[in-house]
Amino acid sequence: MDFKENIRVVADFPEAGIRFKDITTLLKDGKRFHQAIDALTKPFKGQGIELVVGPEARGFVIGAPVAYALEAGFVPVRKPGKLPAETLKHEYNLEYGKDSLEIHKDAIIPGQSVLIVDDLLATGGTVQATIAMVEALGGVVVGLVFLIELSYLEGRKNLTNYNIMSLLKY
Repeated sequence: MDFKENIRVVADFPEAGIRFKDITTLLKDGKRFHQAIDALTKPFKGQGIELVVGPEARGFVIGAPVAYALEAGFVPVRKPGKLPAETLKHEYNLEYGKDSLEIHKDAIIPGQSVLIVDDLLATGGTVQATIAMVEALGGVVVGLVFLIELSYLEGRKNLTNYNIMSLLKY
């Protein structure tokens, strides 16, 4: 299925020269959203996924229904200061500076199979930070799932040790 017709491309957002891929047009179409979640989960059905980890914020929107469909738990990865219990923090580089993410230290039991789900694979910084935290807690990353991959940014090239599934590629 081609879901590109359900993604709105907004020119010059959030800054000039960027062609933002807006997933809200897919999310508001219940039938197509359901089909997209089914397509994202199909390769991982029956693989014993115990947890789905989703980075803030659109990773929640895609990751939670994937977790539900796989009958797995969901673990949020958030910006610093947003999680209430003790956290593990990972700082990473962006094209224009630094950012960081956190996960609860008790979110993953060593050896649990984890699927990381986000809306977008661009340069790979967010998912690399998420992988680092999952693995530091002893989780076993069995796959990386993205609704959209911006192939021209080559985020995949630093993730060669992982099973990657992208629904849409630009």
